Amino acid sequence: MANYALAALILMSIILIGLLLLRPSMTVVVGGKILAFVAFFILPIVATALGASIHLENSTSTQFCLSCHVMENHGKSLYIDDPTYIPAAHFQNNRIPRDHACFTCHTSYTMFGDAKAKMRGLRHLYVYYIKGAPTKLTLYEPFKNRECLHCHAGGRSYEETSPHTEMKEQLTNDDMSCLTCHNKIHDAANVDKMKMWKGPAL
Repeated sequence: MANYALAALILMSIILIGLLLLRPSMTVVVGGKILAFVAFFILPIVATALGASIHLENSTSTQFCLSCHVMENHGKSLYIDDPTYIPAAHFQNNRIPRDHACFTCHTSYTMFGDAKAKMRGLRHLYVYYIKGAPTKLTLYEPFKNRECLHCHAGGRSYEETSPHTEMKEQLTNDDMSCLTCHNKIHDAANVDKMKMWKGPAL
């Protein structure tokens, strides 16, 4: 729906600007001046803001994240047919929304994190389009437990099972990583050697 609204705004701007360029005499009267102000300033600003909002929302989608060639194997790793692989198990069992799988577990990335994350997002653009992507992708900083706990904290399987109950404070404070035990994550380097789940494609 937002895409249609954006297209309508752009079309309306083009029509009004075209009309004013064809008949500049319209701007002599007050109504024409208001129309020119709306056509040349208000509509383009609103269209830009709406377009930016739509793009930001789209950038949380799994399809957007996997549109970069360097992320292809990470996308494939969501289909590894092994329940011990954490991203694959979450993706295949709908523990996370499939259409926002990457962003659900990597919430501190790019435009949606803090100022530091936004700067890293700009660095991604620089690296991808100018410098060239590295052969091995790594996180900028260790994976934080908050990425797991924003879903699992409060959940019965987390709150009532051992060793979570004994380590709850350590896990909450990041004194111990969830990845210490749940250490089978994206095996992007070996994904082509793995048996794959033939589930629904994105």
